[in-house]
Amino acid sequence: MGAGSDRSAEGGASTATRNTVIAGTGCGCLLSPVVLAGGAIVVIIICGFGVLLAPLIALILLFGGGGGGGDGASNEEIAQQVMDVFEGDGKGELEESTVPEDLVEPIKDAGAVCEAIGPIVIAAQIEYESGFDASLVGSGGERGLSQLPPEVFEEYGEDDDDNDEVSALDAEDSVMAQGRYLCALAEQVQQALDDGRAEGDALDLTLAAYHVGIDTVLAAGGLPRTNEAQGYVAAVRAQFAKYAGVAAPPDGATPGVTPDPAASPA
Repeated sequence: MGAGSDRSAEGGASTATRNTVIAGTGCGCLLSPVVLAGGAIVVIIICGFGVLLAPLIALILLFGGGGGGGDGASNEEIAQQVMDVFEGDGKGELEESTVPEDLVEPIKDAGAVCEAIGPIVIAAQIEYESGFDASLVGSGGERGLSQLPPEVFEEYGEDDDDNDEVSALDAEDSVMAQGRYLCALAEQVQQALDDGRAEGDALDLTLAAYHVGIDTVLAAGGLPRTNEAQGYVAAVRAQFAKYAGVAAPPDGATPGVTPDPAASPA
């Protein structure tokens, strides 16, 4: 579907950020110590398929190394908070300053469609899918913020902004369709887990199903051991801390990512 993001990090950390381990869900991983400017050392887990979680590391360095942590938390404490959110369920409260003002309510509403999916998940997925570009058109006909395939949007899209038109290019229509689809996938995933037809983390499987399809997840009996599925889950989770406010961007920052080169504006 969409493309990931890569944010720059500021150096000058007063102490080293150590043992920041990004858990690669279900894949073999290679520990790679990376020395960054300012003496900050971060241990990045690169999964067997080469998933490098640069956005998460950048946030830790930026906001643990002088750009955040105003409450006096140490680099290690901030890194642990980021890790906890990365591995969490995404059901926490959305930090409203991290998303465009006009999307705050739609994202919160989409994150309230069902108990399984929270607004942090919605926001993080939008960043990965479209970089908050509501006019984005993907190479496979995916359109709008959530980059749902046309047939999926047709099933889950509604006139949520009350403009007498159901369109994936309408921000609210797109985000709410995303929430409904994720909830439908979460229900199927939970049923498979309950029946013993799949194993793993419910949110991981739901995110993977959004990207590679529920049939692929069920056929694998859990999170598929592919770069496409595991990389997507990891990349979306890498944005959780920002939208939870653990490492929120500075004032004036604009959420967004580098769009998929195969995609083009409408």
